[in-house]
Amino acid sequence: MRRWRARPVRNAAAEGEQFRRRALLAAAGVALALLALALGYGRLQIQQHEEYATRSEENRIRLDPIVPARGLVYDRNGVLLADNAPAYRLDIVPERVEDMPQLLAALRERVALSEDELRRFDNARKGTRRFKPIALKLRLSEQEIARLAVDRHRFPGVEVVPYLTRRYPFGELTAHIVGYVGRIDQDDVDAMESRGESRFAALPHIGKTGLERYYESRLRGDVGYQEVETNVENRPLRVLRRHDAKPGADLHLSIDIALQKAMVDAFEGQHGAAIAIDPMSGEILAMVSLPSYDPNLFVGGISFDDYRRLNEDVARPLFNRNVLGGFPPGSTVKPFMALAGLEEGLITPDTTIFSSGTYRLPGHERGYMDWRPGGHGTVNLRESLAQSVNTYYFDLAMKLGIDRISADFDRMGFGRPTGIDLAGEASGVLPSREWKQRRFKQAWYPGETVISGIGQGYWVTTPLQLAQGTAMLAGDGQLRRPHLVRATQAGFGAARVPEPQPPAVPVVDDPAHLAAVRDGLVATMHGPTGTAARAAAGAHYLMAGKTGTAQRVSRRGDERLDPNKLPYHLRHQALFVGYAPAEAPTIALALVVEHGGSGSTAAAPVARRIFDAWIGPPPAAPATLPAEAPAATPAPTPAEPAVLPSATPEPRT
Repeated sequence: MRRWRARPVRNAAAEGEQFRRRALLAAAGVALALLALALGYGRLQIQQHEEYATRSEENRIRLDPIVPARGLVYDRNGVLLADNAPAYRLDIVPERVEDMPQLLAALRERVALSEDELRRFDNARKGTRRFKPIALKLRLSEQEIARLAVDRHRFPGVEVVPYLTRRYPFGELTAHIVGYVGRIDQDDVDAMESRGESRFAALPHIGKTGLERYYESRLRGDVGYQEVETNVENRPLRVLRRHDAKPGADLHLSIDIALQKAMVDAFEGQHGAAIAIDPMSGEILAMVSLPSYDPNLFVGGISFDDYRRLNEDVARPLFNRNVLGGFPPGSTVKPFMALAGLEEGLITPDTTIFSSGTYRLPGHERGYMDWRPGGHGTVNLRESLAQSVNTYYFDLAMKLGIDRISADFDRMGFGRPTGIDLAGEASGVLPSREWKQRRFKQAWYPGETVISGIGQGYWVTTPLQLAQGTAMLAGDGQLRRPHLVRATQAGFGAARVPEPQPPAVPVVDDPAHLAAVRDGLVATMHGPTGTAARAAAGAHYLMAGKTGTAQRVSRRGDERLDPNKLPYHLRHQALFVGYAPAEAPTIALALVVEHGGSGSTAAAPVARRIFDAWIGPPPAAPATLPAEAPAATPAPTPAEPAVLPSATPEPRT
């Protein structure tokens, strides 16, 4: 018999209560969700409104940089040394080109394209959006522009774009002064970002060397920008607002381009360096380093072959010998040694010494040779400079001692940068006990003091240091900072602002000491026994100077070296320091002729040609006297300084 189970009775009240609880929980969940959504919207609309509004605006508005016009560079007479020349480049918009290899092949039939340009174009395509133009060739000739204009319809996506590029009208003549600009690379961008100047990364060029580098912050100006509305693909739609760029400041240099050219011509193809300075201001009148190079090659990106040719040239055309070069000064230190001895009270202009041809330290067998076999006999200060008597300065060096030599020459500007407005200046080497101990961990020996007196041994000077010291001798005995920029000008029509310079530093305590040294330098050029008398013969003005010859090889024992019998690369360096006119100097000069062999035969003639170019020919006598003026008895012509027919050769110190 089937058994029936009783069914439970429904509890409507319990079910209703359960439904209400569930409904309340669901409503609370929905309310919490709506509250969270409202809080999120509130945070977006209130707290983060500015951030997201800026992001949205940045997606819609693009800031395109406006490149400022780079400042110009002039010489002291207003001649342009660096300007911004109009040029035309060839751009390609990749998205408008169906077959890029075919297009490039067709373009090569009308435009000269190098492998470097094609390689740079391919690299640029990889990181650029297809609708943006990419430069294929930076400089088009007029013939290339004309050929492209005729077949323009055959090259969709190809554009000829005008722009301004840097140009150096004098090329090699001013390369080591003005320098050059080049394309901004990643190292430049990183350096700008570290200085908080990332906005300048938009510039096409940056100063790499010379004044272009040193005064980069003034020459480049300030970048402008324009606000461009774009679509979602970042394509430009319209320009909303424009903020003009601020042009860079112009530089007015102390360089005289006519003297600069004359200085290059004076070397007659020889390698070397020369600097001419105004003794009373420190302004550099001319400065050459030979051989040189064409800075225009670097502006648009130098080709690999051109750079390799310059970089591998054994003559080092890229190397600025005036600022970076180091040369033993040889006998050109003798005027400064004489001044140090006078200032220290160890000698007077009348102090004499007997030169027998060989100088020996007490108790030492080694002899230090004078350049003239048998010596010069008894000489005073004037003749020691005129004849460049080594023995006089061997003895003076021992009287001074290396400690006083290093201290006195430090006051004269040796062994440290001059502060010229060019980057990377070398310090040279001023010999001292401390320097040798630091460099070689060795003690100083008396024999090293002896040869320091004639600019040999550890001595290393730059032509710039010699020029600064010579300007001190030619001027008022004060050391002035050599500089290239006289004034800056912030735009056309603005007033020129003189470039501030540090005050001159007094070096000479007694003007009579300076006069004694100057007398010896004049005797060097015009005296009957002067080592440079042949170079000064026939001049209509007085000049003062000192020749020097720095050995590149050492002699053995008491042997004498004939520089003319040495291989070219081992021949002595020929140097000269001097100024003119001697009675009222307007130019101080330091130069070196590499492998010249002798200062008197190689360097002094170069100096004479430079002095002649600066001072000019003698004033012409009037053709006729005025009719009303009585005829005057002509004044007697001063006798030409006596010059030996065969001037003594430069001492081979």
